[in-house]
Amino acid sequence: MPQPGSATVRSRVRIPLTFPDGYRAEAEVFTFHGLADGAEHLALALGAVPDGGTPLVRLHSECLTGDVFGSDRCDCGPQLRESVELISGAGGYLLYLRQEGRGIGLYNKLDAYALQDSGLDTYDANTALGLPEDGRDYTAAAQMLAALGIDGTGGTGGIDLLSNNPDKAAQLGRLGVTVRRRVPTGVHLSASNVRYLTAKVERTGHSIELSRLVG
Repeated sequence: MPQPGSATVRSRVRIPLTFPDGYRAEAEVFTFHGLADGAEHLALALGAVPDGGTPLVRLHSECLTGDVFGSDRCDCGPQLRESVELISGAGGYLLYLRQEGRGIGLYNKLDAYALQDSGLDTYDANTALGLPEDGRDYTAAAQMLAALGIDGTGGTGGIDLLSNNPDKAAQLGRLGVTVRRRVPTGVHLSASNVRYLTAKVERTGHSIELSRLVG
């Protein structure tokens, strides 16, 4: 995979975060110039990386239904909340990527939900709409990490990636980012998302314990 062109930090601003359960964190939010896809992705710096430590990084794809409205059809909202706390404790970055519906957009995601209600899983619903199972490209994420000085080169030592998704680590590696290890998130199970989580394990090798889903 070709290495991405350079991006630069456009602005930075401090924003206090408060979640519905009362958890609070301080974030420094970065915006960027020169991202490959032209989207308005954000990086949230959380906590402080100890001297000689490795930043913990989460690539979190935007999910309006889960992150904002608290939908139980996915685990995105709980993963976002968990990630902020874990990264605040370890020191690192949450990259909030504007990739709704694994890159297919909000309306298409809702159309895919309707197909899932008829029996298709989350991946087959996408392909039934003529769309990719997962259309996400992490070139912009690699550019953001490089702009923040943690691209895995020049002695920075790379990152620990907070993710259950092996494709994120694989893409970042091809883009020149050193992923030292992949740290799984928790299992955020509900009656409404068990089929969704099971499909992620069976179809794309996500590191989620199936026994926690079907036991």
